[in-house]
Amino acid sequence: MEVLYEDNHLIIVNKTCREIVQGDKTGDRTLLDEIKDYLKTKYNKPGNVFLGLTHRLDRPTSGLVVFAKTSKALERMNALFANHDVRKTYWAIVKEVPPAAEMHLENYLRRNEKQNKSYVAKNKDKDAQLAILDFQMIASSDRYHLLSVNLHTGRHHQIRCQLAHIGCPIKGDLKYGFARSNPDGGISLHARHIEFEHPVTHETVSVTAPVPNDNLWKEFEKSVG
Repeated sequence: MEVLYEDNHLIIVNKTCREIVQGDKTGDRTLLDEIKDYLKTKYNKPGNVFLGLTHRLDRPTSGLVVFAKTSKALERMNALFANHDVRKTYWAIVKEVPPAAEMHLENYLRRNEKQNKSYVAKNKDKDAQLAILDFQMIASSDRYHLLSVNLHTGRHHQIRCQLAHIGCPIKGDLKYGFARSNPDGGISLHARHIEFEHPVTHETVSVTAPVPNDNLWKEFEKSVG
C-alpha cells in the first residue's frame, strides 16, 4: 500500500490492480481493511477505526483512491463528488489509434448487473445514464497509445465502455474486447491525478499517482514527463 497524502481528515493511496477497494463475492481482503490496520498501528488506536470510502475504483484499475478519516470529511467529500467538484484524470493505454487525437464522448450507458458490464444504449431509455468524458492522445510507442481522460460523470465502467465503443478497448481489458489479458491480471487504466478543495481546510489538494511498475507504463511516464 502506497500512501500519497494523509492528514487528520483524509488519506489518499495508490491502488494496485490486484487490490479490491471494498468487499465483494470473492471474500478477498480489501484495501479498506488494509488502511484501517495501517491507521490502527500507526496511531496506536484501540478498537475500531473509522474509515469512509468516498468513491470507487474497479479492481483491475490502478491509481488514486480517496478515503475519509472522519465522518465530517466523508460527508463533505461525498458532496464534492456529487456536485462534480473533484477533477479526476485517468491514463489509459490502447492499441488502436482513436478516430481523433482529441475527442468529447457523450453516450447513454446501460448496466447489466449479471454480467457486471455496461453497454452503450442505442436510444435513451429509463435504465440508461448519460456518460460524458474528454480525452486526448498524449504519447505513442511502436504498438500502443496513451490517452489522458477527464471524466465529467462517474458511471459504471464508463471509460472502459466508452473507449471500447469507439474501437479502442483498453489494453488487457478482455471484458470490453481487448484480445489478450495483461500478465498481472489488471487492465492498463490508471487513476493518475486528482484535485479538489479540501473539505475542512479548504486548501487545494492536488495528488498524482506514480504509474504501475511496468516497462510500458514507465516508458510512457518518462516520455510525457
